[in-house]
Amino acid sequence: MKILVCISKTPDTTAKIAFKNGNTQFEENGVQWIINPYDEWYALIRAIELKEKDASTVLHLINVGGAESDPIIRKALALGGDEAIRVNTTNLSDSFYVASQIAEAAKSGAYDLIFTGKETIDYNGSSIGGMVAELLDLPYVSLATKFELNGTTATITREIEGGEEVNEVPLPVVVSCQKGVAEARIPNMRGIMSARTKPLKVVEPVAADTLTSIKSFELPPPKAGVKIISTDNMAELVRLLHEEAKVI
Repeated sequence: MKILVCISKTPDTTAKIAFKNGNTQFEENGVQWIINPYDEWYALIRAIELKEKDASTVLHLINVGGAESDPIIRKALALGGDEAIRVNTTNLSDSFYVASQIAEAAKSGAYDLIFTGKETIDYNGSSIGGMVAELLDLPYVSLATKFELNGTTATITREIEGGEEVNEVPLPVVVSCQKGVAEARIPNMRGIMSARTKPLKVVEPVAADTLTSIKSFELPPPKAGVKIISTDNMAELVRLLHEEAKVI
């Protein structure tokens, strides 16, 4: 079996967010990059668990990005990937363009499973997996919380409004993963050392349409200070909840 896991780099959750060039570009100076948590903790780790059950499984990683993505790719290899592909482009703001690069690279791989995280924590688009599936003419199951494999049939539990849904689908299939599908782990020293020599193939992007563009970014308004109301002044509390908070 061959598995392809899509990974992307995102700012660390503690990074200070700022924009430049008239709020049209993210300010990357000083930002610590990590593997997108949904890609790492769930998609990648579930793929590694499947590989551990079947030693003949081949696990590839793919990233669309520039050379600054190489450290996070090496970390993913340290966790358990066999080899990686990086599509060398910095055009990352359009989901269709990114999905087109992944789909083009996947066409020659004959992959049985393609895993993505449910979304990235920077753009929160939740669109790459579905687009990749459409471009490859494969079935797609989103928001997986459980993934089991029996031969060439996958049983996938996913969240729906008010409950869960269980799907059965033959391979090949594209699946987006979220919390519950696997347990996070950290790379061990053997994995870290072996990752240095694992293949990381850099390919140039194919021509693809860019269907969206970013007009501007905007930070949320700063949080207001806390107002402390005396317990014997309930009238003032009610007034504030009604006139300022507008919750009553």
